[in-house]
Amino acid sequence: MSKGTKRLFLAHRRELHAYLTRKLGDADTAADLTQETFLRFAEHVGGGSPTAITHERSYLYRMAHNLAVDYLRRKDREKAVAVSDGGSIDIPDERPSPERAVGSRNELAVVRAAMLELPERTRQIFVLARIEGLTYREVAERLRISDSSVQKHLARATKHVMQRLRKG
Repeated sequence: MSKGTKRLFLAHRRELHAYLTRKLGDADTAADLTQETFLRFAEHVGGGSPTAITHERSYLYRMAHNLAVDYLRRKDREKAVAVSDGGSIDIPDERPSPERAVGSRNELAVVRAAMLELPERTRQIFVLARIEGLTYREVAERLRISDSSVQKHLARATKHVMQRLRKG
């Protein structure tokens, strides 16, 4: 390692390691990639590369970033291969508990009943905006009404549904 590379290593090792640790979430891998960054830098400079490096610190960060991206891609590929090879993965069970499922079904029944109590136009606006995900502007254009009318109908529908949910 040349004196210039050693100086650069001593000056930027800690901050580069911290950067890679944040990026990867793993201090040990970050330490390995920090070393790799400086080794590649030394090879580049010592190898008589025709390209001159004008901003050494920026070059180091770019090189470290690229090594981190390569590492993450390789890690993702290894996971994909393990899964396709029949390897098992522990996937957490995100299903709700039976009690929660029953509670949710009850809430859904209350919401359905509350929606049926709404005037047709208000129910239609509620479905378009809250269930189908249309914007106020899209609902207004589709039904040929003003944006403020959409807002008023939605406020009325939301208030009604929330009251019914509170009553249970």
